[in-house]
Amino acid sequence: MTTTTIRMPEELKERVRQVASRTGTSTHAFILQAIEEKAEQAALRHDFDETANQRYARILESGETIGWSEMRRYLEDSAKGERPSRPTVRKMAP
Repeated sequence: MTTTTIRMPEELKERVRQVASRTGTSTHAFILQAIEEKAEQAALRHDFDETANQRYARILESGETIGWSEMRRYLEDSAKGERPSRPTVRKMAP
């Protein structure tokens, strides 16, 4: 394991110390967990953006989409436990 030095304002250092103490962990462990969570969050966001970009590229390429009002109805009905018919894919207007 390597060592990294970080500089933080005294107020933040004290907040981290207090929170770590309240959660029953060391300041070091708290900081490592925070960094790990932030890295995971950034990776998930990157994956989400990549998926969205790929799907949007497919929409542009195919010209096929589902109108929001139709999709919203489908999702709301599904959330209520109903079994709505699937929305119809349509070509986008030019």
